[in-house]
Amino acid sequence: MRTNVNLADDAREFAEIYAHANGLTLGDAITDLIRREKQAGNTPKEPIQFERSKSGFPLLPRTGRRITTEMVLAALNDDTE
Repeated sequence: MRTNVNLADDAREFAEIYAHANGLTLGDAITDLIRREKQAGNTPKEPIQFERSKSGFPLLPRTGRRITTEMVLAALNDDTE
């Protein structure tokens, strides 16, 4: 079904990143996110605020974990093997 909706900029940006990361269209990504939230049954009290890098790139909320160069190289090696 085709529908027009107005999304907040941060919600649209998150959906676009999610769609790109999962190889989905924007509509399929939004549908998937809504269905996942419905199954989870719990909604956060406040919306998640994404930080931005100095260049303006959106960053995921801090969890205390850092991704190191070694972790990235190991992941790249796993994909190529």
